[in-house]
Amino acid sequence: MNKIKVIGNISVSYTTPEDKARLAEYFKKIGVDEVIYKANGSYENYTDEIKTITKTVDIPFNANIVAERFDDVKYTLYAGAHRVAIYDKSGPTTSVELDMINESSLRFGKDRIYINTHPVDGKFDIKDAKEFKLFGVGGIFVEYFEYELMDELSNLIDEVDLPIGVNVTNMIDSEELTLSLQRTQELISMGVNTIIIDYLGGADDTGITADYVKGVKALIPSGKKKTTDTISFDDFKLNGDGLIPVIAQDYKSGDVLMMAYMNKEAYEKTLETGTMTYFSRSRQSLWIKGETSGHYQYVKELIIDCDRDTILAKVEQIGVACHTGSPNCFFTPLLTKEYNDTNPIKVLEEDYNIILDRKNNPKEGSYTNYLFDKGVDKILKKLGEEATEIVIAAKNPNPEEIKYEIADFLYHAMVLMVEKGVTWEDITNELANRR
Repeated sequence: MNKIKVIGNISVSYTTPEDKARLAEYFKKIGVDEVIYKANGSYENYTDEIKTITKTVDIPFNANIVAERFDDVKYTLYAGAHRVAIYDKSGPTTSVELDMINESSLRFGKDRIYINTHPVDGKFDIKDAKEFKLFGVGGIFVEYFEYELMDELSNLIDEVDLPIGVNVTNMIDSEELTLSLQRTQELISMGVNTIIIDYLGGADDTGITADYVKGVKALIPSGKKKTTDTISFDDFKLNGDGLIPVIAQDYKSGDVLMMAYMNKEAYEKTLETGTMTYFSRSRQSLWIKGETSGHYQYVKELIIDCDRDTILAKVEQIGVACHTGSPNCFFTPLLTKEYNDTNPIKVLEEDYNIILDRKNNPKEGSYTNYLFDKGVDKILKKLGEEATEIVIAAKNPNPEEIKYEIADFLYHAMVLMVEKGVTWEDITNELANRR
């Protein structure tokens, strides 16, 4: 059985990027694995919106798009989308270029190129689906699905043999959660590996959506995310109180944030919700990190050490980790020796932030502000000069010169990045996408 994912659908009724980001944040909070939304128009119209949402909410983001050319796919992914789902002929377009599908699949990988379809007159187009698969589509998302079409869906799954995601919103009975989950279990048993759900709550962010997502996560064998297939909590080595220590680490920076404890219930709650839940020894009760302060920790990865007596939790920290207001709980030095802790990425980020501050808060006599005042043509001229200097330095016998010239080049490159609103995260994400 494939791992079952739950995707939250950001409906078209949420019009602004900020509204979409807030709904994505809500979906993340209740435990969905990814979000998806319909990107309207051409990529020129929606890429800025995608950037706004993906920079606000750190959760895999899918975009349903009408793609007429390779650039529609390319720039949607470049903007930050985890995956594109291209509308087939049942959607807003009458044809899909198979060569575009093939080029996109070869460039970005099958798992990032899906087809979005829905039944027409109660039927799926099996022939088209097979052709899409042949040209490199990695999966299918189904919209507008009704419970009465189960047999048709079963036929699609059997005939095409691709990962299938289904929007179950029309199958959800707001008065009967058990019935809704029974229907969802049928889908999973048939081979559906992704459940897509709209927001069905009220203005206070409550309602069936959260209950339904929690219910899906509890389904067996689709349910709980496991750190491994073989190690359960009962296999861990616990301390005398029946607890296991957990070290929380920022998943991007690697900074150690805090240390706390879990019992079995806290561990299973963490797996179920994706939000770090600990056991408070002082209160003798479960403790959801951030429940009071809003400083939640969202799980990225849980790792057990070699002795199985300590868990390392790589998390996304919202706000600060420490109750004192410090970013982490480790700020009181006991012993310090001189050492070089230069981190190349942090150096670049810090320099970038200084340049950004110069742009936002000009300083008299600043060379950086001189470049910004002269405009992009002057920045490009200097960048070209520095690139030439690297070439000249590389032809000389002293390698030290290359170091100096590359540093000059990177500085001017960062001035250009700030001028154009490009961040180091944008660059590193693009490099990661090319692996």
